Amino acid sequence: MKYQLFTYLGADGEARPGMAVDGGLYDLPAVLGVHATRWRSVDDMLADWAQARQRLAALATELAEESTRPAGAAISNPTYLPPLTRCGVVYAAGANYRDHVEAMARAMNMKLVTDPKAEGIAPWHFIKAGQATLSAHQQNVCMPADTAKLDWEAELAVIIGKKAEKVEIEDALDYVAGYSCANDLSARDHLNRQAVDASSPFKFDWIGHKCFTGACPLGPFITPAEFVDTPENLGIKLWLNDEIKQNSNTNNHLYSVAEQISYLSKRLSLLPGDILLTGTPAGVGMESGVFLQRGDVMRVWIEGLGELETRIV
Repeated sequence: MKYQLFTYLGADGEARPGMAVDGGLYDLPAVLGVHATRWRSVDDMLADWAQARQRLAALATELAEESTRPAGAAISNPTYLPPLTRCGVVYAAGANYRDHVEAMARAMNMKLVTDPKAEGIAPWHFIKAGQATLSAHQQNVCMPADTAKLDWEAELAVIIGKKAEKVEIEDALDYVAGYSCANDLSARDHLNRQAVDASSPFKFDWIGHKCFTGACPLGPFITPAEFVDTPENLGIKLWLNDEIKQNSNTNNHLYSVAEQISYLSKRLSLLPGDILLTGTPAGVGMESGVFLQRGDVMRVWIEGLGELETRIV
């Protein structure tokens, strides 16, 4: 029985883990029984994923049967929080869809390698700051100060479920706990540091470009990896104010999820709760010079994973 995990705001104002099963939403502490104190959050489950996934799978089957649902466990109209409450590092792949690279090359009037993998170039990643950048489904994100070029990037998010250290490509997906929808919000006009010479190696400001409060909308659900046949064949779309802007498939990844995990794990250990954003397809605002304004609403949809909504204020 397929299930998904989420986090929501409890009546006491505290974050609580939940489970989506067969169209219903349930409070996990109310149905976990003896495990409720052991796994108080989705983060706790990821830290103990081998055991947690077994109990969660059994629990999903129980919840699918109306006669076995505990009274008062169902949730309606929750206020979602980011699914992780103390995430690890957020790694983000740059230039991982050929069409995006080609479009950005035209927009920035630069010569970019459109198939780096074919030329023997390794994957390329940057880091978004952790928990402070996460924002939830249907959460408002404030326009960063002094930004006129705020952009969207629909991305498949990969949630690490066990320590990955020097893993091979063929084993890499064994370290994935689940997948989610993400939006790599980017302040394009903060990439270059003003008054710094263009030839300087200190010209670029990746924190200003990629890291601000709410810069990584994530969720609403984490879908366990066992319910995703392959992360390399998922439809991915983004709408801006109900107008489709990005419409692609993860089969257009230049570097697969497994290749990215293997590469990163040979540089440093990936840990439970780390997040990998796997790149965005063509259709971002930078390509056409159209950027986000206050009041704009984005929706990121990924096949089988759900839909993530974000409003800029």
